[in-house]
Amino acid sequence: EYAAWRLCCVLLCCTGQRMESIPSSSVVKKPGETLSLSCRGSGFTFTSYGMHWIRQPAGKGLEWIGSGFNNPSSNTYASGLSGRIEVRKDNTSSKTVTLNGQNMQPEDSAVYYCARQDTVTQTSSRAVQKPLTPELML
Repeated sequence: EYAAWRLCCVLLCCTGQRMESIPSSSVVKKPGETLSLSCRGSGFTFTSYGMHWIRQPAGKGLEWIGSGFNNPSSNTYASGLSGRIEVRKDNTSSKTVTLNGQNMQPEDSAVYYCARQDTVTQTSSRAVQKPLTPELML
C-alpha cells in the first residue's frame, strides 16, 4: 500500500502582476501517479516572458525544475527531472503555464511555484527570487 503525499501549488504575486494557481488548493498524489499544475498570468504581457516552475521541499531551499517559452523547443528542464516533467505555455486567452509530471515520487513532495522569467535567478537546479526593487550600491 502506497502512502499518500502532498504537493502544493501556491501563488506568486507581484505589484499589479499576478500568477494565479489553478486549482488554488493542495494536491495529494500517490507514488507513481501523474501530476498537472497550472498557473494563469495577468497584469503583464504574457507572450513577452518565459515562465519558470520552481519547488521548495519542506526545510530546503528553492529548486528550479523547468522553464516554458513561446517556442516549446526552447523549454528547459532540471537534469534529474528531464523526461518526467513537461512545461506547456499557452499564449491564447487562457494565458496559462502548466507543469505535467509522470511517475511522481515522495521525494517530489514540495510547494510548487510558477514565476515569471525575470523574477528568478536560476543557476543549475537552484533558484533564487530576485529582489522586487533594484539594489543600490554606493
